[in-house]
Amino acid sequence: MPIYMDRHDLNGVTAKDVALAHQADINIQDQFGCRGITYWFDEERGAAFCLVEAPEMNAVKEMHDHAHGLVPHQIIEVESNVVEAFLGRIQDPKPTDNMDDEGLLILNDPAFRAIMAIVLEDSELIDYRVEHPLAKNIHKNYNDLLEKILDQFEGRKVEHVKDGFLVSFASISNAACCALEIQSQLKALNKKSGINLQTQIGLSAGVPVTGDDAFFGNTIQQAKRLCEISQGGGILISSSLKEYLREDNLKQLNEQSSFKIFKSEEEDFLKEFIHVADRLWNDPGFTVDLFNTKMGLSKSMMYRKTISLTGLSPNDFIKEYRLKKSLKLLVETQKNISEIAYDSGFSSPSYFSKCFQKRYGIVASNFLGTRKK
Repeated sequence: MPIYMDRHDLNGVTAKDVALAHQADINIQDQFGCRGITYWFDEERGAAFCLVEAPEMNAVKEMHDHAHGLVPHQIIEVESNVVEAFLGRIQDPKPTDNMDDEGLLILNDPAFRAIMAIVLEDSELIDYRVEHPLAKNIHKNYNDLLEKILDQFEGRKVEHVKDGFLVSFASISNAACCALEIQSQLKALNKKSGINLQTQIGLSAGVPVTGDDAFFGNTIQQAKRLCEISQGGGILISSSLKEYLREDNLKQLNEQSSFKIFKSEEEDFLKEFIHVADRLWNDPGFTVDLFNTKMGLSKSMMYRKTISLTGLSPNDFIKEYRLKKSLKLLVETQKNISEIAYDSGFSSPSYFSKCFQKRYGIVASNFLGTRKK
């Protein structure tokens, strides 16, 4: 049967109230073909999340309605392995420390998580810039280092693709300290390896069920957007995470030259900004004027906002976005330089090659030649 997670907004409700409601669900669940697996409750934020196996979504609503009348505000279908990866469990914790005098299991276990998106900048070029056996060691040393640091700060590795990670933290402070430790340890690795490795880190925070149908969807996308626009060595933090940072965390982060906390209005702008860029980057007609029009901003306002958030002018951002996409095409496809140039929105192969060499210090055709060997 499918598994669903729902969200209840329950301001003023206690952990015992939610435990009693969960028990009421269990008492009648068979009537609706459901199985209440477990739940999370955050008394501070007034939010409960139930994990239920059910024949269909409406059965979850009906069970809750008949058991206690607390109909969920939203329900989404989830995969149990994904839930466990983010939240650390898919069943009730051991009852030893959570039972009241009447034998009722009471949980005040928030589902609120910090999400870190981290990528190794230009990792596709390491094999080209370094002799092959050494390059393999660099990738391995980098990944081993990150695995060690994530374990140190209790980060749950949700996704690991090549040199990129998506990580979940129950502790906001641990997430911030982990980001700082990664940057610190990477400097030592660079000194040892003789190559300049830099990471891009985006940190966000939120709950598993929000406005869309994806598990932690808004929080993940926000972390990935921040990661995407981060310059090498940067740590970009969402407003939702900043609210829960300790003063000592903020002090440490403020000492980082490429650290930035985003305001909520900046995040709204960034969401639309990346959405437009992602739709139009491979269109040769995607110019600064079209970008301004799509964003509904004057040329001067667009310039100021883009510089403030990305450190690049709109024109440079479009070029950088296209070059990063072209680098992936060079690695992941069998296309030639001309095809990749046009598919990346460049007006000509010669202009693409010029931009590529200026940005990466590598002749695109030479790089492509090594990939095909």
